[in-house]
Amino acid sequence: MRVFAVLSALPFAAALTATPAQAAERPACPVPTKAEAKRSSDAKTDKPPRGAAAIKGVRVNHIPKGFAYGGVSVNKHDGITEYGYQWRDARSEENRKHRSLWVRVVCWPKASKLTQLKNAPFGMGTFSGSTRIMKIGGRQVLTQVGDGALGHGRYVGWVERKGVVVTVMAGRPLVPELAKIIKGIEL
Repeated sequence: MRVFAVLSALPFAAALTATPAQAAERPACPVPTKAEAKRSSDAKTDKPPRGAAAIKGVRVNHIPKGFAYGGVSVNKHDGITEYGYQWRDARSEENRKHRSLWVRVVCWPKASKLTQLKNAPFGMGTFSGSTRIMKIGGRQVLTQVGDGALGHGRYVGWVERKGVVVTVMAGRPLVPELAKIIKGIEL
């Protein structure tokens, strides 16, 4: 009741809108907290895996069913921050039915065009080999078949806005749902 009393004392418009100063304080790119970076370096596993808000500042609205565990990944290098979450099932990675989904946001100040992803300085999950530009889930993306290092399936990426890249790696059983997954990602 106390919180309600305080909020009701504020002018209604001020309670619902952000001032320009507050809007400017929001990060242009979702960045991990120190706790998330520590979870990543400690290789902590979430059982059961986190849901739609697994990556702070990102919402993954379509997560297929069937995952047993998950984990956050953080990699900072050369002025770039790679921040993501991977959902996995209990099958071996060698099993072609293994279900995995990795969604990552990369804060890369130089990113502005889709074609730059081919030479992006990612620590892991680079676009190497045969890539294509396609429209999937309403977004123009760079895509390639997942190789052994990333798993089997489809790897896609796009520039959400200047300095912000999103990548998704969907394991082979999830490729039919890739359009829904991509369409459901909000920053």
